[in-house]
Amino acid sequence: MGKTTTAINLAASFAAAEVNTLLVDCDPQSNATSGLGFVKDPDRISSYHMIMGAASAEESLRTTELEQLWLIPSHKNLIGANLELVDVAGREFRMRQALVPLRDRFEFIVLDCPPALDLLTVNALVAADAVLIPMQGEYFALEGMSELLDTIERIRAGLNPGLGIEAVVLTMFDERTNLAQQVKAELQNFFGEKLCATTVPRNIRLAEAPSHGKPALVYDPRSKGAESYIRLAKEIIERQAPGARPSAVSQQPSAVSDQPVAAAEGVAETAEAPADQQGATVEELPAAKEMDKTA
Repeated sequence: MGKTTTAINLAASFAAAEVNTLLVDCDPQSNATSGLGFVKDPDRISSYHMIMGAASAEESLRTTELEQLWLIPSHKNLIGANLELVDVAGREFRMRQALVPLRDRFEFIVLDCPPALDLLTVNALVAADAVLIPMQGEYFALEGMSELLDTIERIRAGLNPGLGIEAVVLTMFDERTNLAQQVKAELQNFFGEKLCATTVPRNIRLAEAPSHGKPALVYDPRSKGAESYIRLAKEIIERQAPGARPSAVSQQPSAVSDQPVAAAEGVAETAEAPADQQGATVEELPAAKEMDKTA
């Protein structure tokens, strides 16, 4: 239960709260697409056509089982965009530009990133205003977190100065283990208010739901997994309420009203970002403060 599970169920929970929400599947594996019940269809307009300019974002939209949730599906052909766009000027901004016409239509746009730092992930991070980081309460997740933070800072410095960290949420969390509690304490010490009070437990219903093409709140609304994502959606919505305390990491606008959120998994971002280091003035992440990874 990582980035795609979080992307699907958080987007569905926003929609269940009567908030117009768009989920954009930016991953060629198309798990977010199949997780909402869409079968593989090479002829269907997808995020590949959108990023390549062959179709508009509006043409790529698909309705879902939830009345206020829309999807821009993906397809395995999307992997080819990494090569097809390599010589295209402004290739990092293709998704951001494509989504501009939809920003006023949706209160939340959730981007499900690929599990590697390639041009598709860079496009998602450039298009986003904030990053939601789902991570497991395990040692290797702490190892991957430092690399993800470095990637975000590179994107901010060279391509998207407004990119901030919306929140960090613990998934597959087993509160009975000492290791999970130690990881949570270390994240709390490092991120402070950025660490969500809501945690997502290990839950068989969350694991079963994608095979039925449904979000957990549709598959089994009374399951602990579905309830945890409903609480998470409520927590994030409340963070955007007027009078909420300002971000401790970024002074830039976060995922409010029509702002996209990139759901990026802390353990997946392992490659260096190809962003050019330009002289943009951005707020630095707290590099001097290191997380204790001895838990």
